Amino acid sequence: MGANNGKQCGSEGKGSSSISSDVSSGTDHTTTKAPRNVTASEDSDLSMRTHSTPSPALILNLSPSHLSPQTLPNGHESPSSSPSSSSSPTIPRETVAIVHAPPGSCKKASKSHSSALIEFIPDPVVLQIFAHLSTPQLCRCARVCRHWYSLAWDPRLWRTIRLSGELLHADRALKVLTQRLCQDTPNVCLTLEMVVASGCPRLSDRGLHVLAQCCPELRHLEVAGCYNVSNEAVFDVVSRCPNLEHLDVSGCPKVTCISLTQESSLPLSPLHGQEIGLRYLDMTDCTSLEDEGLRAIALHCPLLSHLYLRRCTRLTDEALRQLTLHCPALRQLSLSDCHLLGDFGLREVARMEGQLRHLSVAHCSRITDVGMRYVARYCPRLRYLNARGCEGITDQGLSYLARGCPKLRALDVGRCPLVSDMGLEVLARCCVGLRRLSLKGCESLTGRGLKALATGCPELQMLNVQECAVPAEVLRLIRRHRRRCVIEHTNPAFY
Repeated sequence: MGANNGKQCGSEGKGSSSISSDVSSGTDHTTTKAPRNVTASEDSDLSMRTHSTPSPALILNLSPSHLSPQTLPNGHESPSSSPSSSSSPTIPRETVAIVHAPPGSCKKASKSHSSALIEFIPDPVVLQIFAHLSTPQLCRCARVCRHWYSLAWDPRLWRTIRLSGELLHADRALKVLTQRLCQDTPNVCLTLEMVVASGCPRLSDRGLHVLAQCCPELRHLEVAGCYNVSNEAVFDVVSRCPNLEHLDVSGCPKVTCISLTQESSLPLSPLHGQEIGLRYLDMTDCTSLEDEGLRAIALHCPLLSHLYLRRCTRLTDEALRQLTLHCPALRQLSLSDCHLLGDFGLREVARMEGQLRHLSVAHCSRITDVGMRYVARYCPRLRYLNARGCEGITDQGLSYLARGCPKLRALDVGRCPLVSDMGLEVLARCCVGLRRLSLKGCESLTGRGLKALATGCPELQMLNVQECAVPAEVLRLIRRHRRRCVIEHTNPAFY
């Protein structure tokens, strides 16, 4: 991997000699052996003039075991190597970025493989095959021959980049890939629309800054678990990528705001337009998010339809009022494990002109029947509700919900010890379209309420009664009436 495989079989234009430069992902001063007239610095490695190709090693994690200089990443022996490759150092214990020149066109090689069947496949068919390959596989195909090199870098194949790996130096990977994609349109990549770099902890603000500068058509960005990403990088992306609609920064504790100003307390700048076009935002586990940050999100992102704030434990009821005022298009909202939220906040969320379809308030222990009454009054079109662990909800709250939300399709009231058969009977009468119901850990249940569900909910597909004292006879009755229903239980007498 660390040495250039094969002999130098030709050149294509200026600066296309065979080059193999290892750029360490851990430090910027890794010693490498550079060819004549080629600088061994990081910038020259990443630019490679006009015909450099990222190696698969730029994307794939290397095995910790040392590989011989003549062994390829897939474990096969390489062809004849140049004498200079025999003295190459062993591969370091981390992911490296290797930049190669385009494959040569040796006359002997072209002559010996001229009758290969792959050469008779039309280019459109090859492009269709390449369209199903991942980012590292495309980089590998680009090293086969000149023809595949040109096909593998067809702009239509690079609408999406997917990176993964704890050892991957994602900043350098993004820099190399975007520079190659900007070759035909200098300094700008008009084809890249989606970047998925979730699970790359070494991704930092520098990598996102490159995306913001070079990819104005970016629409979808996922950087979940990249804990080095901060507000500054998010500001660069949302201010320079006006078409961005999907943003996932879950697990990024340094992100506290999504706005068009670098500080959430500042008013909206007219230089950047009036709003951010985000429709999907996931800030799960952004533990530093506070009320002021959510207020800025609501002000700057009025088109939001999907918002996930799971385990943002610093949010209070007052912050949710801003969502009601500025995000009228909100359809899905998750507030699970936000322990400071209560009935007042739920009232503010419910008053969204009846647009809410999906609501999760699991383990919000301050929510009671009062909150359920607000949801029933203002959310008649609600389809999904997760209230697991809300121990203040009783049969009365479940009755409010059943009568006010007759279109309910999925409900989770597990770990609500005050929910009993009485509430289930009302639910069976009012929500005949119910398909999924979780009652896990509801210790007050007996057979009467479940019998009502079996006869009153013909579309029931999943029922969870784990850790409930339900007789096996009742479970058999449910199976007879609803043969397509999957029953999750902990009763050893029922099988």
